[in-house]
Amino acid sequence: MRFWVLLVFVFLSSSGALAQQCSSESPCINGACCSKYGSCGYDEAHCGVDCVSNCHLPGNISNLINQTTFDEMFRHRSDASCNTSTFYVYDAFMEAAVHFGGFGRTGDNDTRKREIAAFLAQTAYATAGGQEDSEDPYSWGYCYIKEQNATLDNYCVESTNWPCVEGEQYYGRGPIQLRYNTYYGPAGLDLDHALLFDPDELAKDSVMSFKSALWYWMNCHLEKPSCHSVMTNQWVPNSDDVQAGRVAGFGLTTNIIDGENECGLGYDERVAKRIGFYETFCDLIGVTYGENLDCYNQKPYGSSPVSKIYKAIYKIFME
Repeated sequence: MRFWVLLVFVFLSSSGALAQQCSSESPCINGACCSKYGSCGYDEAHCGVDCVSNCHLPGNISNLINQTTFDEMFRHRSDASCNTSTFYVYDAFMEAAVHFGGFGRTGDNDTRKREIAAFLAQTAYATAGGQEDSEDPYSWGYCYIKEQNATLDNYCVESTNWPCVEGEQYYGRGPIQLRYNTYYGPAGLDLDHALLFDPDELAKDSVMSFKSALWYWMNCHLEKPSCHSVMTNQWVPNSDDVQAGRVAGFGLTTNIIDGENECGLGYDERVAKRIGFYETFCDLIGVTYGENLDCYNQKPYGSSPVSKIYKAIYKIFME
């Protein structure tokens, strides 16, 4: 009898059913949903009708994108050329999203779904593999954790506030491929981890890695608006934006992320591929695309007098 009790206990422990017990009085840690069966998680089984605590957290977006859809979006993660299936996981994305309550929780359901699709599309493009796969080009996101072709040495720039740490390199890591000491520094400050001294944390801790990408997405940089404000209809263009042809939509998030290299050039294959990821993900989530998907005719940020003022202020803060 003792043998069978022990066997059942070992089985449950190894399967994760006893990994963390919860109830309506004893909620899960890290913002996970607690099902009435006493287990924690971020999927519909835990956050849906059987949920008894942490069911309506502002950052809980599992009702808008479930694990099946996420896995379909990134179904090549386990391929030999990628091998990131244990790093870029659904639960890590869900746990990170909880810490950014406005993400995927602003506006109506269509707006929320478009923001999630836009974030996943931009990060999929940043980490995409399978360049030779012409028949299935938009399911190869999250293939790389670290930047594959670093072209600017260690991505270290002179800064008083965020000086480079000797021996550390600030090339792209994680879903958004965060780069430069002047981004690792403030991101680490906001995320309560000394990323300036430990940038490789973004290649080791999948939750922190997703947090860094969401940090970039949710915040303004230089004179640029946040991607979040653009995708949730909160951004209001100023006169400089109007003259530059910048309009709200997925295309403006591309301008924010890499406009100096991709936007205002007419048709560009890089922009088109970002759009391909976005449209594919919108289809999988079940939402229309919205307007203004490209930035072919948008001027990039950085050339106007207003931009120069912003840069001067930003330089004071960053240095």
